[in-house]
Amino acid sequence: MTTDIRTVDAALLARLQTWVGKTETLSDTVTATPVRALSATLDREDADPVAGTPLPELWHWLYFLPVARQSGLGPDGHPQRGGFLPPVPLPRRMWAGGRLQWHQQVLQVGDAITRSSRIASVTHKSGRSGDLVFVLVRHEVRNTQGLALTEEHDIVYRGSVAPTLVASRTSLPPEGANFPRGGPSENSAVPAPVAAMKDAAWSREVVPDDVLLFRYSALTFNGHRIHYDRKYVTEVEGYPGLVVHGPLIATLLADLLRRNLPGARLLKFEFRAVRPVFDLWPFKLHGLPSADGKTVSLWTEDHEGWLTMQATATLA
Repeated sequence: MTTDIRTVDAALLARLQTWVGKTETLSDTVTATPVRALSATLDREDADPVAGTPLPELWHWLYFLPVARQSGLGPDGHPQRGGFLPPVPLPRRMWAGGRLQWHQQVLQVGDAITRSSRIASVTHKSGRSGDLVFVLVRHEVRNTQGLALTEEHDIVYRGSVAPTLVASRTSLPPEGANFPRGGPSENSAVPAPVAAMKDAAWSREVVPDDVLLFRYSALTFNGHRIHYDRKYVTEVEGYPGLVVHGPLIATLLADLLRRNLPGARLLKFEFRAVRPVFDLWPFKLHGLPSADGKTVSLWTEDHEGWLTMQATATLA
């Protein structure tokens, strides 16, 4: 178990970069119960899943779950660091975004599946907002027929929140995820919020209450306390309320597309977290298809009108 720090020096970065190239392979089965449960959590009226039912895009996050023993968890509820992921000692970690591409094989209920993962890079940036470490993980998901999905997963780590930021309930910085891919500039301060676009063709409001967050945490076996422990998230991590899961928001955006383009199949999906979303206020999902119908712009807007997540879906 590592000791949390606020800065990353060259020696520490070099040690963390020895994780680059590390791999792991996990196996699972696409069972029906998680599919049925996520459908209910997203308030959908889907038919009961049976063997052969196609798995909706992004729902593979219901599988290959972390199963660390209780004694192997860190103070934030995540597994202790230093296994497959490098032991970055910065205390705050978040899922910053990702890029996914689906291939010819479609995952279905009943499939035996494997996920091969590799640490692709570990990079560091430092500016006025503090040190950040970015870990890029590449995944390949296969069923017995072959490659079904490739995914790049961006994880960002940062130091504890500054006291001046804890005092603000609505202006806390995003977890480094709104910077260009690879991290912030050397002179970055807390980024200014960006207004959400107003030209949506589709919109839907979501009330992210603590029951929704609990159910998604349970479905993904996610012990990260920022999503369910209000005392921890406000007093230790300095957020104003429970943080809505980035993968849940991305899943809701993909679900907005499914509701408005039933039968559409995704070829690619890219998403980037821009600003945290909390359970204190409703937020809105928006979508806008391109003129040629080949892509869909998707984004989320918080109660103040700020952009919180941005995504692009490419249709097959």
